[in-house]
Amino acid sequence: MKRKIGLLIILVLLVLCAVAAFCIFFDQAVFVRKGTIYRENISEKLVAITFDDGPSPEWTPKILDELKRANVKATFFMLGEHVEKYPDIAKRVADEGHEIGNHTYDHHGLVYYTPQELQKEIKHAEQVIQKATGKTTQYFRPPKAWLTNPEKEQLRQMGYKVILWSLNSKDWVTFDDKYMIRYIMRNVRPGDIILFHDAGGVFSTEGGDRSETVSTIYRLVEKLREKGYRPVTISELINKGEK
Repeated sequence: MKRKIGLLIILVLLVLCAVAAFCIFFDQAVFVRKGTIYRENISEKLVAITFDDGPSPEWTPKILDELKRANVKATFFMLGEHVEKYPDIAKRVADEGHEIGNHTYDHHGLVYYTPQELQKEIKHAEQVIQKATGKTTQYFRPPKAWLTNPEKEQLRQMGYKVILWSLNSKDWVTFDDKYMIRYIMRNVRPGDIILFHDAGGVFSTEGGDRSETVSTIYRLVEKLREKGYRPVTISELINKGEK
């Protein structure tokens, strides 16, 4: 009996390790890219730097400081519940000229939402963001990237463009800044959309340690510029792709 329990524990640990390895080393967004914007097919060396899950009272201001130091505008996909908690930080993002997208109200997975629930979720976040920042959102990023084809169509009918990414920094598992910069610079192409986070960690959308993300921003922008790249907002990237 003890042997069977021991084997079961080992099996559970192996499954958990496999799931963790999948999350860390594989980007699940590749499964749901169809019908979304995850990069633009352009020759001009433009890339969009994006942040999810904020605003955060600890990390968003530090990231904003680094973006200002680098003279770069980014796109922040905000959670409505975080905007409600930290409206002044959300307003600062807008006031400093960065773009704001909708990342749902509370970061729940949307795959099993009814159309009515999805409508309510998106509109709730939209209204909260508009109240705090004065900005109307037109870009949407689903939590964890998961979104069904009917949900994509519903979002299009609501006036949203669904934005994913082509380069995932994996900063949520706290890879160090040197690794993130090296990975991005080895793989970057014109039209890429780069994913970072300004809040949260492995198990939560709040708290977490985004210090490596903060350390990455300025030096990444320097490296990109050395290679002739210019970081832009999602709007500017899309506009270049549509020409």
